[in-house]
Amino acid sequence: MSQILIIYTGGTIGMMADPISKTLVPINFEQIMDNVPELEKLNCKIKVHSFEQIIDSSNMNPAIWSELAGLIEANYDEVDGYVILHGSDTMAYTASALSFMLQNLDKPVIFTGSQLPISAVRTDAKENLMTAIEIAKAKKNDKSRVPEVCIYFDYKLFRGNRAFKYNSSKFEAFRSPNYPILAESGVHLRFSANDIRQPGEGPLKVHNKLVSDVAVLKLYPGISPKVVETILGADVRGIVMETFGAGNTTTDQWFIDLLKKAIDAGKVILDISQCKVGTVELGRYETSKELKDMGVASGFDMTFEAAVTKMMYLLGEIDDPQEVRRCLEMDLRGELTEA
Repeated sequence: MSQILIIYTGGTIGMMADPISKTLVPINFEQIMDNVPELEKLNCKIKVHSFEQIIDSSNMNPAIWSELAGLIEANYDEVDGYVILHGSDTMAYTASALSFMLQNLDKPVIFTGSQLPISAVRTDAKENLMTAIEIAKAKKNDKSRVPEVCIYFDYKLFRGNRAFKYNSSKFEAFRSPNYPILAESGVHLRFSANDIRQPGEGPLKVHNKLVSDVAVLKLYPGISPKVVETILGADVRGIVMETFGAGNTTTDQWFIDLLKKAIDAGKVILDISQCKVGTVELGRYETSKELKDMGVASGFDMTFEAAVTKMMYLLGEIDDPQEVRRCLEMDLRGELTEA
């Protein structure tokens, strides 16, 4: 019989309306179990780890990601899969981060949560939780069907580092426009075997050193030299630059000069598009040719969440800026489609 570890961090799924204040307050996991008696019918053993301090996902940070990775490592030989209950607002960041931190993962790590509390009459929490467990324990030929870090929400399973939250008012909270869904839940669970990433060779290796010295430069028409200089001059090692279309920026000389100055100072600049669909193609247009020539890294079709956490991961692993740049452009965990 499969054994699944449920890690309860917090989020809307574990909230209940306070009868006095009328606000949503966190509940413990035993109260969640009380609202889902169907869990007893699942053909698996469930082990639970609840965070002592329930976390609103807006308070997520790399230290908590490291704690999650440590829990996965500590229980790796005992369980067949993991379900992590997490607030949806930053779920894609945590899923992306763990995808990089867990090298050679060969068991499912399924993030899920809900848009309505599990105690609500019309809640989406029960289906999300039940099916996430079903996916976590699913095997074929004695191997996990989905040996990846994933997000399950509203009948769809997404690769964790390919998804982002796009809607705060519908059950369909996540999308993954640049990569197919890995499974879909209906009358049957249907897995897209050709789209599921296979584990690397060797034992699980956990990378706990994340460097959060990362700034974000989001371009807009009319952005001033003062704003750009302030961000590029910040005391950080990496900068995620959100550009237009296929990776384009202004060609004003002051802007190009400031980018060159930052790169010459040893900073790594990663170019991702503000568009949710499509990919960065440095050099396709004149407006991005100079970026490629000076050493700006292409983020291809990475999500913002994957770009930020990948930068943190690589800065923690590698000191040489050129090597960080090279690895940013490589597909490490299925997070990008190389040109």
